[in-house]
Parts: sequence; C-alpha cells; structure tokens
Amino acid sequence: MTARFGMRVSALLVTTAITVGAGAATAFAEPTAPDVSQATEQRTLLKGSTTASYYWDDASGRAGDTGLPASGISMRKGLAASPSWPLMTEGYVVYKGKKAPFFVGDRGPGAPSNNGIMLDLDAKTFADLTGGTFNSRTLGVDGNGGQGHIKVQYVITKWGNGVGKKNHPVAFSTGAWGRKDTNPAKPPVDVLAVAAKKKAAEEKKAEAAKVAALKEKAEVAKVAALKEKAEQAKEAGKAAAIAPASLDTDATAATAAAETTSDTSRTGTALALVGGLAVVGGVGYLGRGRIRRAVRR
Repeated sequence: MTARFGMRVSALLVTTAITVGAGAATAFAEPTAPDVSQATEQRTLLKGSTTASYYWDDASGRAGDTGLPASGISMRKGLAASPSWPLMTEGYVVYKGKKAPFFVGDRGPGAPSNNGIMLDLDAKTFADLTGGTFNSRTLGVDGNGGQGHIKVQYVITKWGNGVGKKNHPVAFSTGAWGRKDTNPAKPPVDVLAVAAKKKAAEEKKAEAAKVAALKEKAEVAKVAALKEKAEQAKEAGKAAAIAPASLDTDATAATAAAETTSDTSRTGTALALVGGLAVVGGVGYLGRGRIRRAVRR
C-alpha cells in the first residue's frame, strides 16, 4: 500500500468546500463510477506491463490514508490509482491468466512510482488475482503468501477526458497527472486481428478463384455444346443435300430398268412369234416335204 497525501488532501478539501457551500453534508453528489465489466472485450488503446501494489481507502484513516479518492467516487472494487493516467480511464490487468477490469479513480502511487510501481489496484481485486482474501478490518489482503506487489500486464480500453498522460505511465513526481495530453499513444497493432483479417482476405480470394474456375468450366462446356450442335447441324445439312440426288438416281435407275424390261418383253414376244412362225413354217415346210415324199412314194 502507498500514501497519497497531496492528492487525497486536495480531494478532501474540494469535497469539504462543496459540502460547506451547500450547507449540508448531503449536498455532495458522488460521481457515477463507470461500468468496466465489459472492459476486457473492448478495443485496445495501449498495453504494457508494470508492477502493481494495492490499497483500500475508505476515508477512515485505518490504512494510513485520508479523504476520498481523487475522483470523488467512494472506494470500491475496480477502482485503481494511477500516477499519470487521466481520471476515469478504463482498462484491465492480466496476472497469471486472470483478467481484472479497473477504472482510474485516484492518484498514486506517489514515491513508489519513482521505483517503477505504476499502478495501485484495490485490495479486493488484488486478493482475487493473488488467491487471497480481503480483510475488512485491516483493509489488507490475507492468505496470499504476503504478496504486496505483483507484475501485471495492463490494457487501456478508454481514456478519461481530463488531464493526465494518455500513454505509458510515468512517476507521480513528473506532474504529468496535471497536464492535458493532446497527443495520445497510437493504438498498438492487434496481431490477432491482423491475422484474422489476412485469413479472411485469403479465404475470399480462394473463393473468388473457385467461382472463376467454375465459371470458366461452365463456359468451356457451353462452347463445346455449341460446337457439337453446329457439327450436328452441319452433318444434317449434308444429309439433306445428298438425299434429293439419291432419289433422282434411284428414279432414273428405276425408269431405265422399266424400259429395259419393256424392250426385253417386246423382243421376247417378237422372237416367240418369229419362232412360232419358224416352227409353223418348219412344220409346214416339213409337212410339205413329207407330203412330197409321200406323193413320190
């Protein structure tokens, strides 16, 4: 745990002034704490690592601190202190695979930030991360082997609107917590997001190539079908051109055959008649010869 006398006293004085000015203790309206339950699902604006300590300031003075957190929001789980980030900045920490959301509601650590301790988590969150238990009497953490500092990775998902450094944390003594930062850190390249985008582009390209191949195959099949159809039409045209000539030839042959048959018939008849006459003549001749021979006898 670390002391935050300067910032805590300032917060207390502001609170007191508001209360006195209103004439009643109930006049102070506590700011609304942001909902950081979904912080681990938000876009990463900054990430890094640091050593984190813990504290719990309930303004009772039991833990050596006085006053409310600098934001005016009462101490609660998820409220963290930063020596330089703007108040109401949101994010989460990762420790041994465990994630815990937070928002910056206070200033600190003070002197320890000069030694690289750049984040003060609330005692309840610290207990969850280290496997300990929050002690409501001492406002400390029990059962975690005496751990008071742990190495964590931090991820910022939203910057607060007020003064403070919107980049990797620096020591409280630099005064960065009191200056407006108009040049926030550029969001880091999300390796996983880039890989996913690249994979999606490759899949899209492969799908386009597949569609193109199918289209080309369809075009080839279409051309082949048209070519086959043209060949069939061409063959049909040839057949149609040959058919009339064949019919003419067949008709001519049939006519010639018919005429030949007719001539043969007439010739046969003539020959038959001639033969008949010859026979008759022969018979007659032979008859006369016989007659003559018979007469001579």
